[in-house]
Amino acid sequence: MPCTKELQIDTKAPVMVTGATGYVAGVLISHLLDRGLTVHATARDPSKKDRIQYLQDKADESKGTIRFFAGDLLKEGSFDEAAKGCAVIFHTASPFAMSVKDADEDLLKPAVKGTENVLTTANKTPSVKRVVLTSSCAAIYNHACDLDDIPDGVWTEEVWNRTSTRLDNPYPLSKTMAEQKAWVMAGSQCQWKLVVINPGFVMGPGLKVHPSSESVHFAKQLLGMGSSLPAFPLPIVDVRDVADAHIAAAFIPEAAGRHITNGFNTDMVEVAQTIVENAKEAPLPKIMLWALAPLIGMTRNFVSKELGYKMNFDNSKAKNELGIDFYPLEKTMRDMHQQLVDNKAI
Repeated sequence: MPCTKELQIDTKAPVMVTGATGYVAGVLISHLLDRGLTVHATARDPSKKDRIQYLQDKADESKGTIRFFAGDLLKEGSFDEAAKGCAVIFHTASPFAMSVKDADEDLLKPAVKGTENVLTTANKTPSVKRVVLTSSCAAIYNHACDLDDIPDGVWTEEVWNRTSTRLDNPYPLSKTMAEQKAWVMAGSQCQWKLVVINPGFVMGPGLKVHPSSESVHFAKQLLGMGSSLPAFPLPIVDVRDVADAHIAAAFIPEAAGRHITNGFNTDMVEVAQTIVENAKEAPLPKIMLWALAPLIGMTRNFVSKELGYKMNFDNSKAKNELGIDFYPLEKTMRDMHQQLVDNKAI
């Protein structure tokens, strides 16, 4: 039986953020602290002060307060203490890696089991009235060529990724399975409401530089590839917009369902042109790049299913329901590039 009762959210109560030391989580926590909220931040080992000091430093200069708790995605009950008294849980913690040795152990298990463990904690915590899940556009599509099979040629929140496998893009599979698990669990109770954010590929300046993040790796890759690049399609969004979308999803009473949070339907060349002088599309035809793919760190499957296609995500729901006014692509990339330069990361 569907829930009909409107859940009241205490906007002054603490909120919990899982995966606090992550790229998206850092900016989210920064924005929450600036609003004067108390943040219960979870990390696998908060006793390692050097890994969390930058979050404490941000709290010290903000109106809000931060408290640190241990939280392990694979350990049942490990989020219970952190959730006590919280009105909102932001579940951002999930592994993000495009290449792994063991898809089940490195991606699927922590993503799906971690979501189950966090939402089980929500079920046991009466103060929790809303859960905001960080999913991904990867839970909507696998390869750019999938758009050929979508009605009207537009990806909307109604579409699910149906083609990722453990061998073909296990990361999108992990995001799809984790989000589906969340919706099943949300539908089995009436204590809290689930709202989902589906970002594109997240770029922009973090609260600090995260050297191991895929986003930083991609920015460095653009700078290292020179001026001639393949025009692989990309859905790009600013990390600051992703943080704001999470907060709106938490506190706007009417917010519901999934939200494509993608600022731009773009490609690698257009992105590079914001930070690489004279960046242009590589003259190599697709068939030649396909042939050379294994020699330049790509798979032929990736080249055949991505190159020559376009992104087409509809972000109108995030704009209209969450009030997101997306950062310009050039500002996103230039601000990120400047942060990398300032921190001598490039």
